[in-house]
Amino acid sequence: MRKVLQDNIELSHEDVKEFNRENVKVYGYKRFFKSIKYSLDGLRYAYRYEQSLWIHGFATALSIVMGIIFKIKLSEWAIIFIALGAILALELINTAIEAAVDLTTTSIHPLAKIAKDCGSAASFVMSIVSIVICLFVFGPYLMEIFKLL
Repeated sequence: MRKVLQDNIELSHEDVKEFNRENVKVYGYKRFFKSIKYSLDGLRYAYRYEQSLWIHGFATALSIVMGIIFKIKLSEWAIIFIALGAILALELINTAIEAAVDLTTTSIHPLAKIAKDCGSAASFVMSIVSIVICLFVFGPYLMEIFKLL
């Protein structure tokens, strides 16, 4: 039996190993620490090559500094961290989508464009939502400062 893959590469049944999830997913502390290492590898890659992550990282640092300066409430910290964590996580997902699309095709394809544009749009929408949330949290504190000036 022969399987035809993308780009007309043919593999025989002997060449294709059956996927056995039980052999792959072995639980234990070694796997746990490897998964942490892989996660940190992903973060390092994204911060090294993705400009938007640097921008969001700066915004996160600025929000933390402003939260400390204004002594925001615990509930406000929670809201800020959820919003900023969501956008950073979404940027990482967008980076993964872009890498998967680049792996799949080297040519410019309309579906590849849609996948990349939609991933980028998701990050953009969450960025706007995060900005609005930060304005809701920090707006009253900033207005108090400007009233004093």
